[in-house]
Amino acid sequence: MLKYLPFLISTLLLFGCHSTKISETNKITKTENLTLQQITEHVYQHTSFLQTESFGKVSCNGMIVFNKNEAIIFDTPPDNKTSLELINWVEQDLHCQVKAIIPTHFHSDCLGGLEEFHKHNIPSYANNLTVKTAQEKNLMVPQNGFSNFLELKVGGKKVIAEYFGEGHTKDNIIGYFPDEKIMFGGCLIKELSATKGNLEDANTTNWPVTVTKLKEKYSNLTLIIPGHGKPGGTELLDYTINLFAQK
Repeated sequence: MLKYLPFLISTLLLFGCHSTKISETNKITKTENLTLQQITEHVYQHTSFLQTESFGKVSCNGMIVFNKNEAIIFDTPPDNKTSLELINWVEQDLHCQVKAIIPTHFHSDCLGGLEEFHKHNIPSYANNLTVKTAQEKNLMVPQNGFSNFLELKVGGKKVIAEYFGEGHTKDNIIGYFPDEKIMFGGCLIKELSATKGNLEDANTTNWPVTVTKLKEKYSNLTLIIPGHGKPGGTELLDYTINLFAQK
């Protein structure tokens, strides 16, 4: 029996390390206003809440990509108080400097807390259409605009923001982290079983066309985080296309 002892010890150590790695990759931090869940080695989903007249209290997702003590955040929480909580968590718990905030469209679940990011001297980037709409509606205006494609670096790794066309709004963009093939679809992409939701600023005719273009370019995604609800695979793209293709 003793001759097998080294093998048994090494096996237990191996599985112990593997289990630790898995648990670390799915860490969840919750407060009253904010939930943070690590979904891959370099990506967290942040979820906050927006009180609406039509849909009640709505959970709103965003994405944090982090690497080598740097982070880029897609979408602010709906208010400055929760945005401060998010910034503090990234700086104090992840030990990362926030290099950029990228609102994915002009609604409050994407840029409602932008003022707090600007107070912390965090540069903001958004579609030119988002910048223009924010100016027209007297909202907090993102500092840097782009037309169709933006590439930034976080700890040397690429992070992409891209515009494919109108859908939930005329300005909606997606975020993409190529290293792990993870997309933040924002409100352009629906979770499975979702309804059409808020259509006040939507282009329902172009919506399935826009998502089809996205699917054609990014067909090998491993995970998609929608603006609201649960993440999934490319089936979220198919679901969204079919939802709005229906007459």
